[in-house]
Amino acid sequence: MKKTLLLLLAAATSLAIAGDFPKGSPEFKDSSTSAMSAAKKSGKPVVLVFSAAWCPPCQAMKHDVYPSAEVKAFHDKFVWAYLDVDDPRNESAAAKYGVNGIPHIEFLNPSGKEIDKQIGGTSPEAFAKTLENVLAKAGKS
Repeated sequence: MKKTLLLLLAAATSLAIAGDFPKGSPEFKDSSTSAMSAAKKSGKPVVLVFSAAWCPPCQAMKHDVYPSAEVKAFHDKFVWAYLDVDDPRNESAAAKYGVNGIPHIEFLNPSGKEIDKQIGGTSPEAFAKTLENVLAKAGKS
């Protein structure tokens, strides 16, 4: 009982920190299911970001890359989801996409097929180039 309570407290704390996005960030969904549903309706590709509050490269991406001027041009061209790997609700999505290291970013077409993926952090310029390439592969450039 005590262990379960501690795990729930840790998950809640982690979620509160993970959900605190800097101004200028894309609008992140909080589940892969809601992201895929929105993608099917909009026809936009999906960016699934697997991350954690305790991960320095993840936090650098969250604060410096996603809200950057270079990436901002791509915010409306994708459906974005930020999935905390410490949240039990994201376990099946993490298993489905083989998440072993974070940040792990899956780029999917609206039907859920992988277009590309990135593991590890990067600069705003490099991530913008990746997004541009993903759009081209998705036929949305």
